[in-house]
Amino acid sequence: MGARDQKPHGNGDACPFCHVPAAEVVASNKHAVARRDRYPLTDGHTLVIPRRHVRSVFDLDPDEQLAVWDLVAAVRDELLLTPGVGAVNVGINDGEAAGQTVPHAHVHVIPRRKGDVPDPRGGVRWILPERAPYWKE
Repeated sequence: MGARDQKPHGNGDACPFCHVPAAEVVASNKHAVARRDRYPLTDGHTLVIPRRHVRSVFDLDPDEQLAVWDLVAAVRDELLLTPGVGAVNVGINDGEAAGQTVPHAHVHVIPRRKGDVPDPRGGVRWILPERAPYWKE
């Protein structure tokens, strides 16, 4: 799919995930590609993107979902080989209320390093900061 063939967003812009330039692909399989996030939270932050344009990973057929998760696992394994990386956060913003800004399904794989935040407990729970530290109640 070329740049002119990209699916439109709701605002008329072309979808930035419908065509990932070959130079940006860090891993791929039949149904998905992985590329580094252009606005990374940490060094190595990677997006796994299904090749088919759908809003949610839950709109993918079972083979496509399996391919996405297989690629997430491969990216995770690769990131864990990076010096200093000891863990990863894996996340999906599924829908506008959940913070999804690009209406093409994708999975974030975010490498974590010891000391990158003062207290990593709660992980993804920090999307609602006032409710995250349940262990303090």
